[in-house]
Amino acid sequence: MPNADADAVKPVKKVNLALQGGGAHGAFTWGVLDYLLEDGRLAYDGLSGASAGAMNAVNFAEGMRKGGAKGARKQLDDFWRAASFDGVLPAIQRNLVEGVLNFWSQTPAATLLQQTSNLFSPAEVNPLGINPLRHAVSSMVDFDALRATDSLKLFVSATNVETGKVRVFRRPEMTLDMVMASACLPTLFPAVVIDGVPYWDGGYMGNPVLFPFFTETETTDIILVQINPIVRKGVPKTAAEIMGRIDEITFNAPLLQEFRAVDFVTRLIKAGRLEGTHYKSIRLHVIHAEDELNKLGSASKLNADYDFFRHLREIGRRAAKKFLDAHFDSIGVEGTLDVQNALKADTSTC
Repeated sequence: MPNADADAVKPVKKVNLALQGGGAHGAFTWGVLDYLLEDGRLAYDGLSGASAGAMNAVNFAEGMRKGGAKGARKQLDDFWRAASFDGVLPAIQRNLVEGVLNFWSQTPAATLLQQTSNLFSPAEVNPLGINPLRHAVSSMVDFDALRATDSLKLFVSATNVETGKVRVFRRPEMTLDMVMASACLPTLFPAVVIDGVPYWDGGYMGNPVLFPFFTETETTDIILVQINPIVRKGVPKTAAEIMGRIDEITFNAPLLQEFRAVDFVTRLIKAGRLEGTHYKSIRLHVIHAEDELNKLGSASKLNADYDFFRHLREIGRRAAKKFLDAHFDSIGVEGTLDVQNALKADTSTC
């Protein structure tokens, strides 16, 4: 006799995914996405990503275009393998990435360089101006085909160097340069120029941006895959720890601003003050593994070892399973991220 449980159709709920950047820790997001795709109970309206989050978002969209959920899982797996030391980078680029990562490692010589890194421009640290991920992305993503379909909305953010404002690139216009602009750390790589405008890493002004979801997608559920902790207990001591925490605070600032906007609009809607307007209530959710990721330290964000990527992938898969087990029923009903608590975190010890 057929197994009724096996034949039962799983309920499917549509969500938007917001993917933070965080260097090698983006492999945590790979794990989250891999489990969500394997589980099969979610459908996707839009993706927003910055930096490593943009890499994940573009490869997710490309994989879905080529082969649905199975295609997306394979695409992400192939990308992270290609991005590692064991991947498909040409020898000159592999040597460069090893040199760049060693520049930020924990050796005594590298520590001295970190402490004086403000004296060096990307032209001195990286004289060839090569971003080693460019080869991996260009060899795996067919941008012409990606632009030709828009079944899944795609938003990639970069920071305008001259104005300091965020620029959001959308799927119908997406190019390799736009993805690389989103992942352009100004201390390591020269600005990416698009139509005469220079851009740096998207994490500075949108990590990731949420606002396109409000008007350009139908669903009101957003799952944030969070890499950078909002709260980290204790005072950093070493130069590397201090710079790592500064980066976390900087990259979280625009996200907290969007949290405030969501909270403000939600309270106005509940008070009945926005009836008849285009505003809608947003349900926020978050998948994170702060306890495990915090133990790794900021320097590990530049660890391109494939075994490390796989370790982060497993952390991500566990975090996604934990989230779905606890909150799947809430999707489409209520948000599970306590936005007000997240915004009050900085005043709890005052």
